Amino acid sequence: MTDRPDCDLDGAVDALRDELRRLERVVVAFSGGADSAFLAAVATQALGPARAHAVTAVSPSLAGLERDDCAALAAEWGLRWTPVETHEMERAAYRRNDTDRCYHCKAELMDVVAPIAAAESATVVLGVNTDDLHDHRPGQRAAGEAGAEFPLVTAGLSKADVREASRRLGLRTWDKPAAACLASRIPTGTPVSIGVLSSVDRAETHLKQLGLRDVRVRHYGETARIEVGEGELALAVEARRAIVEGLHAAGYRYVTLDLEGFRSGNLNAPAPPRPSAGEAAAP
Repeated sequence: MTDRPDCDLDGAVDALRDELRRLERVVVAFSGGADSAFLAAVATQALGPARAHAVTAVSPSLAGLERDDCAALAAEWGLRWTPVETHEMERAAYRRNDTDRCYHCKAELMDVVAPIAAAESATVVLGVNTDDLHDHRPGQRAAGEAGAEFPLVTAGLSKADVREASRRLGLRTWDKPAAACLASRIPTGTPVSIGVLSSVDRAETHLKQLGLRDVRVRHYGETARIEVGEGELALAVEARRAIVEGLHAAGYRYVTLDLEGFRSGNLNAPAPPRPSAGEAAAP
């Protein structure tokens, strides 16, 4: 949870409301994750649904369960919500899957969402928090270049702040596991395809239906490397037969469980150093 005193967090949330009122009309890029859900809920409370519009980009890189949850949240919270199709798969630079893949994804998002905002004289806002500023996130650069704003950053809200503020507001997304796009399961340099995204989506959906919550299926051709939260490793081992059956059905020949557990963004982390010949031979 956040280390902020209660009054300090309340002040930051008030600053967020003030920033949204300053913008007057917003279109929230709403993925259903903790950050964008909090932003959509607060924007609707501060501005009303007539001036706060939650828009979800729907494409093969969005998990089916996440799209369904966006619809459910919109109904529960009274959001004005629109799902729109994006076409990042038509961009060769996106399919190539280099270290700037997210730039091309957000550029596509802005190409689709910006006209909606323009028609409403609104500003596109994204649920970027202050922690995100310290990570490699080229998508933020693309969104900023296209005129999007980041009200959570302006208000000084971190990820922990968002979760705690969401809990206090009674938003069920306060402890929702992070759910990056399905393309993040594909190692950099491995081309993104609809077939691969579909396999990952089917595999992760199966694991969640078995009761696993913090889940990633990392795609390595015929091999699926499963990551789950450390507290769920025992459950994964216990359910191994059902897991293997489901992942075979999703198109994987080999199924492995990563004993280090779930680590967000670990496909971008450098591999551990290999031991030298002398170290390998040491007793």
